[in-house]
Amino acid sequence: MKRIFIFLAALAAFSCAASADDRPSSFEQLPAQAKEYVNAVGNGVKVMYVTKDDDLFRPDYNVMLANGILMEFSNSGALKKIEAKKGTLSKELIPESIREFVDIHYPDAEYVEYEVGKRTYDVKLSNRLELKFNSAFHIIEVDD
Repeated sequence: MKRIFIFLAALAAFSCAASADDRPSSFEQLPAQAKEYVNAVGNGVKVMYVTKDDDLFRPDYNVMLANGILMEFSNSGALKKIEAKKGTLSKELIPESIREFVDIHYPDAEYVEYEVGKRTYDVKLSNRLELKFNSAFHIIEVDD
């Protein structure tokens, strides 16, 4: 009996996790902070689609622009990640402290992805390096 209960509980947990797929959404349903960021970054580029990941604890939004830029936002509208699916990201999207470090150490590299963590900032460069910075924008890890 105990095994059946554990099995049913695991099955219920799995089915809840499996149902947390991205669902189509609209630009109007984005949080205000996310809309402002998309309008500033997109600079008139068409929004191809918006999805909402209905995760049980932390729902988030994905926005794809026609120029191949994919943005991920938290439920509050804070930027979590911006990625160039084709091409590279504009340097202006990256914090100045990170840009200065990259310009000195990797002057020919372009930005492919920028991710904001709870206490870290990650960038992926066109030379396949991944750099991790702490909250004070000091380099803490280089991964190739």
